[in-house]
Amino acid sequence: MKTEVVFQLEGAPWPALLVTLGGVIEDANSAAQAFFGARLEAKEFSAIGEGETAASGFLALCQQLSTPIMPLKFRARDGNVTTFHTAISVLNLGGTRYCLFQLYPLTLVGGAAAGKPAEARGASIEINAVQKQKLDCAMQLTRTVALDFNNALTTILGHGSYVIGQMENNHKWRFSLGEIEKAAEKAAEIANDLASFSLEEKDKKSQVEGNLNVLMRRAVQLFQTSNGKNIVWSEKFEKQMYTVHFEEAKLQQAFVKILENAVEAIGGGPQLNGQISVQTRNVDVTDRTQDGVVQLTRGAYVCVEIADDGCGIEVSALSRVFEPFFTTKEGHRGLGLAWVYGIVSNHGGGVAMTSQPGQGTSVRVYLPAVKKIVEDRHLVDAKLSGEGTILFVDDEDMLVALGQMLLSTAGYKVLTANSAERALEVFEQNREPIHLLITDMVMPKMNGRELIHRVKKSYPETRIICSTACVRTATTVQHFNLLSKPFTAQELLRLVKTAFATAN
Repeated sequence: MKTEVVFQLEGAPWPALLVTLGGVIEDANSAAQAFFGARLEAKEFSAIGEGETAASGFLALCQQLSTPIMPLKFRARDGNVTTFHTAISVLNLGGTRYCLFQLYPLTLVGGAAAGKPAEARGASIEINAVQKQKLDCAMQLTRTVALDFNNALTTILGHGSYVIGQMENNHKWRFSLGEIEKAAEKAAEIANDLASFSLEEKDKKSQVEGNLNVLMRRAVQLFQTSNGKNIVWSEKFEKQMYTVHFEEAKLQQAFVKILENAVEAIGGGPQLNGQISVQTRNVDVTDRTQDGVVQLTRGAYVCVEIADDGCGIEVSALSRVFEPFFTTKEGHRGLGLAWVYGIVSNHGGGVAMTSQPGQGTSVRVYLPAVKKIVEDRHLVDAKLSGEGTILFVDDEDMLVALGQMLLSTAGYKVLTANSAERALEVFEQNREPIHLLITDMVMPKMNGRELIHRVKKSYPETRIICSTACVRTATTVQHFNLLSKPFTAQELLRLVKTAFATAN
């Protein structure tokens, strides 16, 4: 039976070993078993180490190492010696101290910028390989944490809502339990964010075949109409775009997050004005090459490049920007670019970034493609347009702007609010009827459930759509139309059409 720490690394493509300080191999993942073979049967670390790795006292020395990754030699099942970039972590499990070894291969296929000496190119490839392996490992661990966290939160929310339902309205503990429930719902959203960008199996059924120009035009239009800054936009879209298979909602939000960072960088730069360029292009790779941490094998790709001339990123931070919870911005959770990395990786692609302080940043997203030209269709299908007044409520201003743009483009009159309290004010102030309410369920102070209760009591003819990424959707919104985050323009407009066609 595998220990929990190695079980979390079972799917990793690099060898991982858990070793006691006495030199006993406690556990190994599948990649380690395939590489070392029968040498692991002895359960002795000295049977797989070579040179200083097998030296007496080496494991005890590992407790004092300050270098997180170092080159170490190991002997494979066939007797050959291989050098790995080895990450060593000292763990305390059940009162016993262990060393966790993760062996990242030095040799990875790739190229480098022209003009660099061969040795420099090799060193660059090795550094990029280690960085990518660290990110992949972090994503896999994050997914495990997110799933366990969701299970615990589901239990808390389930029991909490049951107890609240049994209480009288004036019970002295009702308010406190309600606050606990709100906090747990917010934590559930964070857990879902973690699961969204972590490496998980690709859902082929949810992927569509399409033209990425459509997503990019929609995302750029959102920022052009909502950012309020003096930004010059430059757009250059591939006219004969290759076909990409993608999950529209997630990929759309990945591009929105990159654009959001570019807009913020303009605001943080020394100039009052700024420029953001968006470019899409087909890429045909004939020889294996590399762009940053992205390794491109032979084949067809679509590249989306978003560049700004804003404040840029310090060199010390650039190598960590995709790590979960790393951020240079006050008040941010540090999930944005990690989420982007996970979404793109789930599509079989990669994300490269270059930046210089004071000179701007370029982000390049590569996605595998098929050499088949896809029509660059219009953003809104005529069948999805309609009439009526809609109030869109969400505490995230970016989502409010997105909802307003998509719905107004489809012909609807759109009112917006960034809180439940403001939404009630809109209802009171608006002289004409509001036909449909689209509301987020997890908001500070008054949540979506309370807002729906008050709206249905005072405005019973208003139709309801609940928007949420929270795990607790089934019990909360079972009587209403559900819009799951992330959502695409088509998903939103189709659900609106359904809501208008359905009587209360």
